[in-house]
Amino acid sequence: MTARDTLGRPLRNLRLSVTDRCNLRCQYCMPEEDYVWLPREAILHFEEISALVEVFIGLGVDKVRLTGGEPLLRRDLPTLVRLLAAKPGLRDLAITTNAVLLADQAQALKDAGLHRVTVSLDTLKPERFAALTRRPTHAQVLEGIAAASGAGLTGTKLDTVVMRGVNDDELGDLIEFGRRVPAEVRFIEYMDVGGATRWSMDKVVSRAEILGVLGRRYGRIEPVPEPESTAPAERFRLPDGTVFGIIASTTAPFCRACDRSRLTADGMWYLCLYALTGTDLRGPLRRRASREELAALIVGRWTARTDRGAEERLAARDRGPLIQIGQLRQDPHLEMHTRGG
Repeated sequence: MTARDTLGRPLRNLRLSVTDRCNLRCQYCMPEEDYVWLPREAILHFEEISALVEVFIGLGVDKVRLTGGEPLLRRDLPTLVRLLAAKPGLRDLAITTNAVLLADQAQALKDAGLHRVTVSLDTLKPERFAALTRRPTHAQVLEGIAAASGAGLTGTKLDTVVMRGVNDDELGDLIEFGRRVPAEVRFIEYMDVGGATRWSMDKVVSRAEILGVLGRRYGRIEPVPEPESTAPAERFRLPDGTVFGIIASTTAPFCRACDRSRLTADGMWYLCLYALTGTDLRGPLRRRASREELAALIVGRWTARTDRGAEERLAARDRGPLIQIGQLRQDPHLEMHTRGG
């Protein structure tokens, strides 16, 4: 059975945060100095995560992506990967990481059954990386990317949040780096989600602008037709066959095809990246709710789903940051690093 919402969107893709902690402080995600962290006793144990994923798989989910915060900060993560990879019906098991710790863990993750890695990489310049993240760990990131290939992981993607006046002069250089790795580069429009407290529309580099810059460097760019895909990225091909993606959530939302939901490390389930409220799954789980009761709760929420957060933000007349810092401190679940990207 595949649960479908009010727009016919299937419940198929689960973003699973394993920690709200991060070892970087990126300007567009964690720009402040102080944060309210989730209580450690509230964090789901691996067995609890495994049980919930089993329920989701029974309702149609066949893709799980481990996120954070920075998921590699979660101790013994390969143990969780092994638990999930063994589940029948799970077609794709991936992770999104900043790769600072990936060099030491890539082989163990691959051996445990991880399928793919996506690395967040916003710049190839060490000094710019330090300014963006407030951490001097650029070399470790590059080592982690190399280690993924060395461990036999394929299908690697590099995600770059493009910000005007910050890193929009590196688009071609990132494409060239992706060719060498090898990895498919995906450019992401700067989004006004929770945590982006300094967001403004004038910092957004649109899909059209990105294509224009790359077209001037490489020549004619062709779209890659993918009629059955619900992936967030539109893919394009350069004249030499190199493929890259653009996630245009800010200027060209894809809400009506979105099959993603997000589970935080403490068991709050969100139906949209922009959602201000979620559903507590940890409480029923720890009260020993049956698998059928949990499934009924999830189905009830999903089949009533009307979320079109990015479309609604696009229609906003006075568009500024979605959430102010005071609200984030009152409810850390609104943070991007808590619910995963």
